[in-house]
Amino acid sequence: MTLPAFNEIYPAFAGFAWPWAWLMFPLPWLARWLLPARRSSSDALRVPYGRQLEAITRSGGMGRRGRTAAWLWLLWFLLCAAISRPQEWGEAIAPPQQGRDLMLAVDLSGSMSEADMELGGAVVDRLTAAKAVLADFLDRRQGDRVGLLVFGQRAYALTPLTLDRDSVREQLRDSVVGLAGRETALGDAIGLAVKRLRDQPQGQRVLILLTDGVNTAGALEPLKAAELAKAEGVRVHTIAFGSDGGMMSIFGVPMPLPGGGGEEIDEATLKKVAQQTGGRSFRARDTAELAGIYAELDRLEPVLRPGEAVRPQLERYSWPLALALLVGLLGLAWPGRQR
Repeated sequence: MTLPAFNEIYPAFAGFAWPWAWLMFPLPWLARWLLPARRSSSDALRVPYGRQLEAITRSGGMGRRGRTAAWLWLLWFLLCAAISRPQEWGEAIAPPQQGRDLMLAVDLSGSMSEADMELGGAVVDRLTAAKAVLADFLDRRQGDRVGLLVFGQRAYALTPLTLDRDSVREQLRDSVVGLAGRETALGDAIGLAVKRLRDQPQGQRVLILLTDGVNTAGALEPLKAAELAKAEGVRVHTIAFGSDGGMMSIFGVPMPLPGGGGEEIDEATLKKVAQQTGGRSFRARDTAELAGIYAELDRLEPVLRPGEAVRPQLERYSWPLALALLVGLLGLAWPGRQR
């Protein structure tokens, strides 16, 4: 008949982090065996019946000495167990989802103030509509590291790549038209995004650029910036956003915009940028189309599934340490304990 292994009795036991600490367990016995015994050079008092008293003491005190030795060995055993750091398997935990390094580039030029979009039954400007759709898009990107940059006459990074989507959402909400200037620097926006993404793991670098105009500012041409993006492995998806010819959509019915439309969108350049970098080019004339585009981007850039679940090892040295403290207190309080 074989005894069951400890892991069979207690399956959650993961082992000892410092098993070598058990080598200290026989140290008290070795010290007593190796060190010479301390003996008195002469008896303090000699009596004729000394041998009889010594025999009586031995016969009556052996039980107490045995109990004291057992108590001390148990205390030392528990301390060695605590020092060896016993560990227990915790509940299985799925690692966080791993996804893309995703940069969002949002146009804040003056034309984004055109009120030609319908949202919730009301006519709103392009930036307000884009914010609403982007907020919903961010909710679905769990596992992605998302960064936000805005551009007008110049391009600025508002948030670095981060898993904290709430911070990205807050920065997006606080962005206003004209914050980066009234013109449109498409090339600089792409170049800044490439700079932010180039140091990240290759293969999952994505830029989603939303604009309603043409490149009118900046030091970098859009197609030159696309070459840089391609060289660094950054896919650029472009979204041309805005109604055609100064028209606004109210409940799906196109109507002329009072005072005429804004600047036209350079769709040809946006398509070339997307094609050159392996991305897709989209055209959104209203909020519904824009929402559909971001849903399509969810399909094109899926978040990877969680990896295999892992079980962490939890420290349990406090259990034998607490037992050692309890045994020590009980031993000190035990009546008749031999000192």
